[in-house]
Amino acid sequence: VQHVLKPGVDFTLLRSLNKKLDSKTHLTLQQLNVQSLSNKSGLMHDHILDKDIDIMCLSETWQQPGVYSVLNEACPPGYSYLEKARTTGRGGGLAVIFRENIHLSPLPVPNVTSFESLVLQCKHPLSALIYRPPKSQPTFISDIHDFLISLCTSHKNILVIGDFNIHMDSHTSRQTSDFKQVLDCLNLQQLVDGPTHNKGHILDLIITDSIPLTDLHIHDIGVSDHQAVTIKVPLSSHLNKPKRQMTYRNTKNIDSTSFTQHLQLLSPPLYSSVSDLMDYYNDNLSSILDIHAPQKTRTVTFTRSAPWFTDKLRAMKRLGRALERASKTSSLTVHKLAYREHQHTYAKALSTARSEHYSTVINNNPGNSKKLFSTVSHLLKPQIPSHHTPTAINCNIFLDSFTSKIDNIRSSLAPLQNSIHDISTTPVKQHLTHFIPTTQQEVEKIVCTSKPSTCSLDPIPSPLLKSHNQIISPLITKIINLSLKTGNVPLSLKTALIKPLLKKPSLDPENLSNYRPISNLPFISKILEKVVSSQLHNHLKTNSLHEKFQSGFRPSHSTETALIRVTNDLLMTSDSGSTSLLILLDLSAAFDTIDHNILLHRLQHIGLSDTILHWFRSYLTDRTEYVVLGNAKSRPHTITCGVPQGSVLGPTLFTIYMLPLGCVVGRHGINFHCYADDTQLYLKVSPSGSPSATLTRLSSCLEEINAWMRQNFLQLNGSKTEAIQTGTPQQLRTSPIASVSIFGHSIPLSPSITNLGVKFDPHLSFDNHVTHICKTSFFHLRNISKLRPFLSLSAAERLVHAFVSSRLDYCNALLIGIPGRNIQKLQFVQNSAARVLMRVRKYDHITPILRTLHWLPISARIEYKVLLHTHHCLHGDAPTYLTDLLTPHTATRTRSGQQHRLLAPRTRLMTMGDRAFEAAAPRLWNALPDHLRSPQTVDAFKKGLKTFLFKKAYS
Repeated sequence: VQHVLKPGVDFTLLRSLNKKLDSKTHLTLQQLNVQSLSNKSGLMHDHILDKDIDIMCLSETWQQPGVYSVLNEACPPGYSYLEKARTTGRGGGLAVIFRENIHLSPLPVPNVTSFESLVLQCKHPLSALIYRPPKSQPTFISDIHDFLISLCTSHKNILVIGDFNIHMDSHTSRQTSDFKQVLDCLNLQQLVDGPTHNKGHILDLIITDSIPLTDLHIHDIGVSDHQAVTIKVPLSSHLNKPKRQMTYRNTKNIDSTSFTQHLQLLSPPLYSSVSDLMDYYNDNLSSILDIHAPQKTRTVTFTRSAPWFTDKLRAMKRLGRALERASKTSSLTVHKLAYREHQHTYAKALSTARSEHYSTVINNNPGNSKKLFSTVSHLLKPQIPSHHTPTAINCNIFLDSFTSKIDNIRSSLAPLQNSIHDISTTPVKQHLTHFIPTTQQEVEKIVCTSKPSTCSLDPIPSPLLKSHNQIISPLITKIINLSLKTGNVPLSLKTALIKPLLKKPSLDPENLSNYRPISNLPFISKILEKVVSSQLHNHLKTNSLHEKFQSGFRPSHSTETALIRVTNDLLMTSDSGSTSLLILLDLSAAFDTIDHNILLHRLQHIGLSDTILHWFRSYLTDRTEYVVLGNAKSRPHTITCGVPQGSVLGPTLFTIYMLPLGCVVGRHGINFHCYADDTQLYLKVSPSGSPSATLTRLSSCLEEINAWMRQNFLQLNGSKTEAIQTGTPQQLRTSPIASVSIFGHSIPLSPSITNLGVKFDPHLSFDNHVTHICKTSFFHLRNISKLRPFLSLSAAERLVHAFVSSRLDYCNALLIGIPGRNIQKLQFVQNSAARVLMRVRKYDHITPILRTLHWLPISARIEYKVLLHTHHCLHGDAPTYLTDLLTPHTATRTRSGQQHRLLAPRTRLMTMGDRAFEAAAPRLWNALPDHLRSPQTVDAFKKGLKTFLFKKAYS
């Protein structure tokens, strides 16, 4: 809306374009071997719009896997694309840019080495884009024969296009003859009869069985040694017209003074019902917004020139058309060369104009991180085409898919027995019977610090509410306090809008199970929940009701603190001479299957009663949800289980629901740690004991966990459960355990698992994790380097910190003591990030650059993180499970230098290293030549020798 509905847009022109599209009876399809799209993306963007192409098929895009910036630039507004990059070597790559209303979807095909293929389906017609490298492959004829047979036997109407690199005009080529025989056998027809290459050969083909194609013509667009092949395809009746109904409000042009005066007329009425007061809030704010920014609806199309298209570029475009006409009319070589040279110049001018445009957009919004990241996302992230028309029917289909999944999970679980009382009997010191009324100042603070996420159910946009916070906050405060006093939540605050989101771009968009429901709640409901959440957390903290080893959604707790404790326990077990088994459990839709009766019983058990318990009962019941696609909405669905997704209270209620799990695991003497619904169990496997006894104890624990989960309507996902054994290389070599039996299934031990975003290996060396960090960071650095020329230093630094530094710092406290070669790999990533940011040469010295940026080296960042966690432990700002690991040092004599010291644990391997050092150091020191035994080398010698002996003792 911001791009289309802006001053200067001629809506008469847009409506005429729609009429032109509505009157179409054929689609314009064009195929071109583009010979690297990277330096022609802007020109292709302009070419598609200029020639009114509906489907543009490109071969030899030279696109790298996972890099979408070039395709994003070539894809005009109102278009989408599907692509297939070559995974090995250089060159190759296929892409199809098409209008969004056509709804193409990719189909899986077997991989062959002799050619590349991208198969697309549009309801009944089936299209395949082919690129065959010029290097001869003896298996091509048999591969293409099998490929075409699979298409012909499964579909009636097929269209195969692309660059086959076969001289179809040759009468002596054996390969051409064999290929024509394949087409004859399958009753396929090849339509191109003129040269498509500047050397006079027919290389680019269009093959079909029964589709009536018309208006075939071949022409040179001046960017490749191949010519473009264009053809008309009959427009099927099932295709939607490429127009949209856009609904918008022009809130930017609201008269602030007049709007404020209308808001000041609002006064909180004396309603006894919070629902009536909420209706007053919604109706009056909606009426005021309708006066100052009435809702408008227009039918628009996104077929327009790019925002960076200037008058200079328009003049160059006219010159190019004149040169194209001259080259076609005269067929003189001089005109053809002039046209091709002009096209290359025009492509460079488009690229320069685009860079200057985005540079201006970013530099004119300093400090606006949202604008920066939305721009970067538009440039770099893949644009996933919408495969579902925004209609009520499709919305209901999505709703049925989401709800049936939950119903199937609950119906497959055992009936509820007496597990509702299976909870710790820790006495509650103080019961919570009523809420403390909030103040206007607290509400204003919450509103100011909340993200301005707007739901279509809100009477006014959240940014507008935040800018007039002081005027509207008295009414919001009265609504919240009346809700807390009466123990009721208005129905309008218990409605959620669900938007389906594809989990990964690589998944099949036609499979509804690949979508994740994203919930959107009214803004004021989140303000109410934050007030309640604050008082609920205070109650849990005062009565020590939190599960000690639950790190999810708690202050001072994080994935890093959880992994520090787990890793420490695993290393200490290995140090004692034993291995450990680590099991990662996974739940299916855990937040959505929670039983409300059990949850209310949990809340009552932790000391909530009277008005507060009544409020939570009102909060959970009579909740409704809709699935939304564009302006279409599904039928309402009443939620009977689960905690609200996207809410503030949902995660806290889930952790309360899971409180008994600690008692279940504790009965078996097995260590555990939870982060929300991610549960990990780990236990010691003693070399002197029987491994079968350990596995029996683990199996017994898992069976009881599974039974408790089923009785509480939670489903363990056995297919995603992973297991790994950790220890030293020697310990693992002598271990007889090769698999673990879980829920009747034998799960082999994994060589690597991902635990809360960190890759664990059996030796806890984190080699795989470091490799993954380097691979991901360099991928983002390559993208940032492409944007760096038109980014300011501050904007580029925000990108580097968001995409690279955040990965280097995530859980880096676990990397203390890892081998130096891994530290060097991470340091190389940081050095590369600094070079990209400061735009310096590869061989420039990096230390001054890091000092200028005030970036600590990787080793120092790791040590700093460990010291930071230690500081938090000493000052009561860390989880108790970390504080318990530290022991203050008590000296017999008090010295200033010995204050605030910690007692270092005497582990087995450290003791071995110390003894070896004491025994070997004097002998080795005396053996050194005199010129090496200087005072300056003493510290270096001791440090190096001790490190060497420690590593030797460990191995």
